[in-house]
Amino acid sequence: MMRAGVDLIEVERIDRAILRHGSRFFHRFFTPQELIDAGGSTPALAGRFAAKEAVSKALGTGIGDVGWKEIEIVNGPRRQPVLRLHGEARRLASEQGLHHWTISLSHTHEHAIAVAVATARPEGTG
Repeated sequence: MMRAGVDLIEVERIDRAILRHGSRFFHRFFTPQELIDAGGSTPALAGRFAAKEAVSKALGTGIGDVGWKEIEIVNGPRRQPVLRLHGEARRLASEQGLHHWTISLSHTHEHAIAVAVATARPEGTG
């Protein structure tokens, strides 16, 4: 089985949220590690935001059923995006047998896009 989600966001939307809500925005949507990994880059934060939406779509729930910080996008050893699931998001993925995830992010100064693909081992393959 394979599940996929995609999300596109305008970077300006994140800029506006930061201006309007300041540090409350950061603490509501991002983990401390995500903020460190983004390095203060609004396009990088927008990419992580889009990835959270894409993962929630791949889970089949939308973001309303899981907390924003339950879907964490961190940098891997080569700065590639790596997904960490926590809480309800982790439970939902496990329930659906979705254990292998690939995340792809891209951004310009105007837009950020993310694709999340999850796969499960076919039944009976161990």
